[in-house]
Amino acid sequence: MFFRPLQSLCAVLALVVVLFAFPTMARALDQIIHFTDRRGETIEGGVWLPAPGVDASPRALVVISHGNGGWYAGHDDTARALADAGFIVAALTHPGDNFRDHSRGLQLTGRAPQLSALIDYMVDDWGGPVLLDPDRIGAFGFSAGGFTVTSIVGGVSEARAIQAHCAAHPDLFACRLLAMDPLDEGEWHPETRDARVKAAVIAAPAFGESFTTASLASITVPIQLWQAADDEILPSPYNVEPIRDRLGKAPEYRRVEGAGHYDFLPACAPQMRAQVPELCVSAPGFDRAAFKAEFNRQVVTFFHTALLAAP
Repeated sequence: MFFRPLQSLCAVLALVVVLFAFPTMARALDQIIHFTDRRGETIEGGVWLPAPGVDASPRALVVISHGNGGWYAGHDDTARALADAGFIVAALTHPGDNFRDHSRGLQLTGRAPQLSALIDYMVDDWGGPVLLDPDRIGAFGFSAGGFTVTSIVGGVSEARAIQAHCAAHPDLFACRLLAMDPLDEGEWHPETRDARVKAAVIAAPAFGESFTTASLASITVPIQLWQAADDEILPSPYNVEPIRDRLGKAPEYRRVEGAGHYDFLPACAPQMRAQVPELCVSAPGFDRAAFKAEFNRQVVTFFHTALLAAP
C-alpha cells in the first residue's frame, strides 16, 4: 500500500499498529517468528495455525506480503480466514519497507527474495505443531505486496519501464513518491521467481505496467487478481490491466465496483477511523466490512481449489 504524505508515514503506521493490529492479533496470531534471509538479515513474521482437529495430514501453506510501509499482521483478517479453513499462514515484515523503516521502500525487487526466505524457513526450519506440505504453497500480496507476488511467480519488472511510465505520468501518486526517492537501477534485481509457489492471489498490484510481456506470458500457475474500480493510489489502466491481459493463463479476475485502494485492508475500528481517516474512508455506500468478508471467502475458495483439490 502507498501512504500519503510520505513524510508522515511512520507516524501514521505507528497508529495503525496501536489502534488496529494488536487487538486482533492478541486473539488470532499463534506464533511470532524470526528468521534470516539469504543476505543474513533477520526478519520478523507471524504464523496463524489451523484449529486442532483429527486431521493430522500435512497442510498447505499460504505466505503473505504486505503493502508499502506495512507489517506482518496487516492482513490479519485474511490470515485468520485461511487458518480457519485449514491452511498454515505465514506473513513477514519486509525489512526496509515497513512502519518502522522506510529506507528501502521503493526497492521493490528486494521483496520477493525476502518472501522466498520466509518459505525457506517455514519448509526447512519451522518445525511447528502442524505438518506442512512443501508441495502446496500459495502466496497473497496487496499493493507493493502484489508486485512482490507477481514477481515471485515469474514476473520480471524493468526499472526503465517504471521510469518511462513516471516520466509520462508524473502526477500519479506512486510517481510522486519516486520523484522524491528515485529508483536505483543498480539495486533492481528483477528475476526473483520461486517455483515452489503454486498459486497466488494478487490484490491492487503496483507497477503492473513494468512487467515484461514475455515474463507474464510464462506464468501459468492459477492466479486470482483483484482490482478496486476506484483505486486512487494505483489507478487503472496502469497496474492491474497489464498483468490481467498478458498472463500466460487467464486469471480469476475480480473487479470491485465502488472500492478504493485501502478497501483491501481490514475494516477500521472507530478509534482508528478517527485517527487515520485516509486509510479508513470508503466511498459512500461501500461497506468495507461486508466486502472483506466476501473477499476472504473468495480467497479461501480459490486457494482451496488451486492447492487442495489437486491430487
